[in-house]
Amino acid sequence: MFFKQFATQEATLSYFYGCGGLGKAIAVDVVLGDEDWFVLEAEKAGVRIAYVVDTHVHADHVSGGRRLAERTGAEFCLHENAGKIVRSPFHFLKDGEILETGNVLTKILHTPGHTPDSICLLVSDLRRGEDPWFVLTGDTLFVGSVGRPDLGGKPEILAGEIFYSLRDKILSLPDEVEIYPGHTSGSVCGAGISGKPSSTVGFEKRFNPFLALKDPAVFVSALTAEIPEKPAEFERIVAANCV
Repeated sequence: MFFKQFATQEATLSYFYGCGGLGKAIAVDVVLGDEDWFVLEAEKAGVRIAYVVDTHVHADHVSGGRRLAERTGAEFCLHENAGKIVRSPFHFLKDGEILETGNVLTKILHTPGHTPDSICLLVSDLRRGEDPWFVLTGDTLFVGSVGRPDLGGKPEILAGEIFYSLRDKILSLPDEVEIYPGHTSGSVCGAGISGKPSSTVGFEKRFNPFLALKDPAVFVSALTAEIPEKPAEFERIVAANCV
């Protein structure tokens, strides 16, 4: 298995990983203008990009996912809930669906809250075993924080959804599972995000202040009290990503 984390604009982290032996790969949360980097990395690794996945309809940057998919012949993928606002065709991902790229398996976890269509990607490498190795948490869970709940609906409702998404889909994973988020510090997609670009489930359970809140009402109150200013050009960016 190969794995690349790419730090790009707006404190965004994009990902490129897959099976070098069988030549298939996945690109995740591609930012517009970064397509060349993924094409070059695919050439270096000798792999074909099979899937391009956005973990949700982004509000802080324009996605380059569809453009990369068209350029490489990959499937552009979003959770099926995005079909309510995205007009162009895409592969509708469902909760529990498995994307196979050789020995690397990616399980789709629907984790609504930051947006109704938010997903996390739980990744296993069959060369190591069937147990999950790491999870790409998008804007659902950051190192030291969680995603803001106001960009896709009513904050109090979405904050409650984040609570249950985290409890039921992420915190139930083994402590040793690695976490790779969609942003580091400097992003407006959450408050108090760490500058560290990775963590583990166990570490976040111990030190992430939001994960210490076991009562959903207390969690919702805390999360809705710390919402940053909305991203600059929020409406234009969302509109561009919904074409």
